[in-house]
Amino acid sequence: MAEIEHPRLQGWHFVLLNIILGLAHMLVLFNAGSYVALLPHAAGDLGGVLPSFGTWAQTDFLIALALAFPLARWCASRFGERRVFTVAFIVYAAASALCVIGGGIATFVPARILLGLAGGVTLPLGQTLLLEEYPDRLKSVGLSIWGLFTLMPFTLGLATGGWLADTWSWRALFILNIPLALLVAASTAALLHGRAVEIRRERFDLAGFLLLAVIFGGLQTMLNEGNDVDWFDDPVLRIVLVIVALAIPAWIIWELGEPRPAVDIRLFGRRNFFVGLGCLGIGFLAVQGLSALFVVQLQTLMGYSSTLAGLVFLPMMLLGIPVIAVMHELAKHVDVRLLACLNALGFAATFYWIGLYDDPQSYDHFFWPMVLEGVFLGSFFTPLTVLTLHGLTGERIMRAAEAANLFRIAAGALGITWQGIIVFRRKPFHQLQLSDHFGGRMSASYDPLQQITLKFQEAGFDPAVIPYKLQLLVKQQAGILALNDAFFVSSFLCMGLAVAVWFAQSTRVPTRSPVRAVKELRAEELMEQP
Repeated sequence: MAEIEHPRLQGWHFVLLNIILGLAHMLVLFNAGSYVALLPHAAGDLGGVLPSFGTWAQTDFLIALALAFPLARWCASRFGERRVFTVAFIVYAAASALCVIGGGIATFVPARILLGLAGGVTLPLGQTLLLEEYPDRLKSVGLSIWGLFTLMPFTLGLATGGWLADTWSWRALFILNIPLALLVAASTAALLHGRAVEIRRERFDLAGFLLLAVIFGGLQTMLNEGNDVDWFDDPVLRIVLVIVALAIPAWIIWELGEPRPAVDIRLFGRRNFFVGLGCLGIGFLAVQGLSALFVVQLQTLMGYSSTLAGLVFLPMMLLGIPVIAVMHELAKHVDVRLLACLNALGFAATFYWIGLYDDPQSYDHFFWPMVLEGVFLGSFFTPLTVLTLHGLTGERIMRAAEAANLFRIAAGALGITWQGIIVFRRKPFHQLQLSDHFGGRMSASYDPLQQITLKFQEAGFDPAVIPYKLQLLVKQQAGILALNDAFFVSSFLCMGLAVAVWFAQSTRVPTRSPVRAVKELRAEELMEQP
């Protein structure tokens, strides 16, 4: 099937397409970042029946976003990029409408899953549509513009989401999605109307895709609900565990025998891909998990407004964006194992610094750690992406980027729940330790609780209120110490990554051809989407 071929867009049509596709890209990524700041509002308004409900809609959204990558490739080859992109944003608008009217878990979470699936399909297709309008000599410029659109939602998304929740409503995020998504769909269809469509009738690896969905969905379900139902004492989670345990080997065997697999599992046989993706996934698990945990704990534990909690992350953009450009150049001349090692050590030091925090009133305490985290976030993706793609050629470059994106985003979803589990398990421990200390059980000759109570009475406090206030203080401090533990664990994890990257092979290679350089840059930009 083919349509009348048109020349590339020129003038204001070309500029408008860049703006529309950039808006589309930001719209999807904003929903990945902004919603985290809305979690306390959404969980309270929707009436979650379990303590972990607040994260369900975010983690399931990210799993759907990850699973959309192999689906996007097949849909584009079967129906054409423009058509799939347009329809995906119409579905995106419909899913947003369902999120607006969703009144409980049963309707809101499935709507978020549909939103993630539709949004994930658009991410690789938007890049393809943009680059088709650039001549070969300017494709690197187009990729640089795409990279700028990629970073802005991650740095501004949390602050924007918090502001929407405090100023209007947490549902305003989804209300705004509807007209913007329809605008993107209509504008893209109009600007690219009549473009040639190359149709390839390939068989979709449905079995491999469904097995992968079962694996990630099952793992996420176990982590989401484990704390609430006492893990595998619950018969449902035992059944889920058995299903996942059977699905993993079944998926591996199936993909090895499939000529056009949903995920090219043979890539894991390459040392650099295995090491690079492992470090990328584990690192993103720590970074994404801590970001989501931190912004929620700032609100629920320390009393920050959603806006203020989001603004804590704003300093990350000060140096984060310039660092990315520098890293792209450095990666051409320096062994990226060294860059990745230094980046992991930088993250380890930053997380350890934040883990020393103990004052809930000290907003300024976060400024410099967040500036540093922005630097290391900006330098995180490029070296590990180059390491992961090293030695690949032709179509395998984009297949590797697709697989890496899938596993990295899924790791981020698992990381959100994993960090929450650390806090859930450590908070009672610290509360017991603090209670023992203040209750006088740590010393036979000194009773801190009695001394503090006398001080409060001398200050004019009602004796009946003092124990309650002290109990709240102990709970808050226990929560802060548990949050610190999550940062310490991630710090030690990053130290391990600094060692692990050296198991990969050196990435020093001869000068690449312009065509290969553009292919690799496309794959890198696709993998650097937060």
